[in-house]
Amino acid sequence: MNLLAVVGSPRKGKATDLLVDSAIEGAREANPSCNVKKLHLIDYDIQFCRNCLACRDSPTDADVAPCSIDDDMKTIAEDVLNSDALIFGTPVHMGYATGILMTFLERICWTFAKPEGKVLTIAGCPLPRSGKKRRAVIIVVSGSVPTILRRFCDAATPLIKDTIANSLNAKTVGTMYAGAVEHRGMERYLYRAKELGKRLTTN
Repeated sequence: MNLLAVVGSPRKGKATDLLVDSAIEGAREANPSCNVKKLHLIDYDIQFCRNCLACRDSPTDADVAPCSIDDDMKTIAEDVLNSDALIFGTPVHMGYATGILMTFLERICWTFAKPEGKVLTIAGCPLPRSGKKRRAVIIVVSGSVPTILRRFCDAATPLIKDTIANSLNAKTVGTMYAGAVEHRGMERYLYRAKELGKRLTTN
């Protein structure tokens, strides 16, 4: 099993990063043979989508459509393509994922999806180009907003969940909201993150 951890925090060694590490630890405990790669998106050149629609309109039958932008997403796309399981970690910024993770999600939408899905009478919705099934967990972190208020300020989790389902054929098997870590600390969430990782790699 290939496990890819995608960290959307611009700060290394802080709460989001440490919770992702705890999830990785749990995944390795449950499945010692899994190969892990961790990506700090802040380390990569990931440019904004230019809305040229070259990927969406590509006639390719490949699992990934070509993108007109020449940046590090070409390398990252290979990592995503090879993944069987995914961990996404991000702080909540203004209720959403960080800007760099949002850019990443925009860039995978039509490269990994094709406009052949249909919801009710609306055609052209994203449908995964690949039939490969993946599993995923999502960890979001808030510095000040407690867990009890999650439903009012966590738009990141459903956005990530829907995007990876539509583009990566990924089923989210667990999510976690680590609230008010500036005041409460994040130690209480480490065990929960580890259990998420175990669930990710346990069939």
